[in-house]
Amino acid sequence: MNALKLSAYTLSTAVGQGIDANLKALKNGNSGLEPCRFFDINDLSTYCGHIDACDELKLEPRLKDYDCRNNRLTALTLEQDSFASKVSALKLKYSSNRIGVFIGTSTSGIHETERAYIEQAKRGSLEQLPAWYNYQGTHNVYSCAEFVRNYFKLNGYSSAISTACSSSAKVFAAAQRAIALGICDAAIVGGVDSLCLTTLYGFNSLQVIANELCRPSDKNRKGINIGEAAGFAIVEPANNEDSAIMMLAYGESSDAHHMSTPHPDGIGAQLAMQKALNQAKLNSEDINYINLHGTGTNANDLSESRAVCELFGKYVAASSTKGWTGHTLGAAGIIEAIYSVLSIEHQWRPKSLNTLEIDPQINANILLDSSHADIDYVLSNSFGFGGSNCSLIFGGQA
Repeated sequence: MNALKLSAYTLSTAVGQGIDANLKALKNGNSGLEPCRFFDINDLSTYCGHIDACDELKLEPRLKDYDCRNNRLTALTLEQDSFASKVSALKLKYSSNRIGVFIGTSTSGIHETERAYIEQAKRGSLEQLPAWYNYQGTHNVYSCAEFVRNYFKLNGYSSAISTACSSSAKVFAAAQRAIALGICDAAIVGGVDSLCLTTLYGFNSLQVIANELCRPSDKNRKGINIGEAAGFAIVEPANNEDSAIMMLAYGESSDAHHMSTPHPDGIGAQLAMQKALNQAKLNSEDINYINLHGTGTNANDLSESRAVCELFGKYVAASSTKGWTGHTLGAAGIIEAIYSVLSIEHQWRPKSLNTLEIDPQINANILLDSSHADIDYVLSNSFGFGGSNCSLIFGGQA
């Protein structure tokens, strides 16, 4: 398999907008989670990761059909860290019809539909949705991929991936396959999910929403906090002369154990991690840090720990970064991929924020303190509902 170099990347999370803000928050241990205040919610006791800056952003007139919170968050992020100018340079290098777009999302712009039905109910009429509502440009799962494509005036292949919480990890795999097949020469990969009523109340109905800050792997963990986020990267074929960080390998699996609960022994997670190791031609002892999926639910954290210990023993350092951002669902894969890249660049491993006392049943080497370390290879896990699993390996060698 040919590695992909990450020639640019950017992200927005609850801890900040852009690489510098996120790195500073990670190193200072500053969580972006706060009591939920989204859309005047007053009957859910939980914490959320909000990004208020996307509320006031105005899209240019040519993109008005895509106007929704999800795509405004996308536009906000695309203009950070010189990402847009780097896309312009990419167009000159490859041409606009040879750059692919692969975007992962879980709920897309569903909040526009929620708003439309709320307005409809207030009018007391169930016959017609408001005239301003545009399903195709907002709620449609392809909306964000099409938005990114049109935002940069690209004419190449584009695709939306929606596999729950593994969505924007799988974009790396999809881009690698497309480049290998000659469908495109380079790609923009990314993911975005914004807060909405469906996920907040939906996860609450599953009884996995925590009424306190999420504490992955903690003995007294109570569940997840939901956050919103967006992240994007430019990926290109790598060669031995490149000094950029590479996406060296991916591993995918689908254990289909249960609609919303992972296999208790982490069989699907273990298979995805092993496939990534095989593809990268690495041994388990080569991995220096694992960015866990680590949601903070009882089932997920224990299952993932068992899978990690089966492959890596109890020695490879691991942590979840969801204590900073919350669980960003369809954006989690790209956010944690970028955090993994930052770990390599800065030779630094973040702790599992908010984790106070590790669950005695969890035997993985959970970091309670951040630290500098020699890091050549990082494995990042993203596991979605229905057993849709994806593991990525990042490193500095093609």
